[in-house]
Amino acid sequence: MTHQYQLSGLTCDGCVAKVKKLLSSIEGIQSVDINPTRDEATIKMENHISTVKLKLALEDYPKYQIEEKQRATPLTKSFEESEKTWFETYKPILLIFGYITSISLLVQFNNSSFNLMQWMNHFMAGFFLVFSFFKLLNLNGFVESYQMYDVIARKLHVWGYLYAFIELGLGLAFLSNFQPYITNLVTLIVMSISIIGVLQSVLNKKKIQCACLGAVFNLPMSTVTIIEDALMITMSGAMLLMMHY
Repeated sequence: MTHQYQLSGLTCDGCVAKVKKLLSSIEGIQSVDINPTRDEATIKMENHISTVKLKLALEDYPKYQIEEKQRATPLTKSFEESEKTWFETYKPILLIFGYITSISLLVQFNNSSFNLMQWMNHFMAGFFLVFSFFKLLNLNGFVESYQMYDVIARKLHVWGYLYAFIELGLGLAFLSNFQPYITNLVTLIVMSISIIGVLQSVLNKKKIQCACLGAVFNLPMSTVTIIEDALMITMSGAMLLMMHY
């Protein structure tokens, strides 16, 4: 099968040769033809190879970017996305945070006073259960997106699959208040590792899809993702400290 891709970052014949060599090194690639005047690549492959794998082959050279060519339509997806406001882009994640916050606060009405530890437990339970749900809707799609920026998933393919179920397990653990110390410690470690790749991608201004809601919503990687991970790190750290006092 043959696919066409749009390239960027090609400034000389050396760039063309470098990109061709990197893409040709991928297992299953039969041939790579690059048209430097149009920044296009025609790739023949034995079986379908995801664009994510092609991007991973170029990750050590950030200036080289590759995207699958879209068929011309009256209103292309990229145009639609560029016309979206910040609120429209992040509406799904804002609604999710709004629902989780509201429900976890409503639970507090049964208490005589506000219980911060209980509220954080319920909030984090809702966070991990909802976010793991969206990841599990299209697990393969999530793994492909997650590989683009996570420091472990890039080297260990199975980590993406494990991560989705780790989130599910953490959600259930927070909901049932199972081994609070261990649950918060695991959360602190896992989310601290996760935020490394997010920070690298945002600081390097990579235009990639955030995998926080799996492959269901096309959310771009941004400071919103950093805030999301940092919030879980802060809450788990705070609860660990509260357990000592």
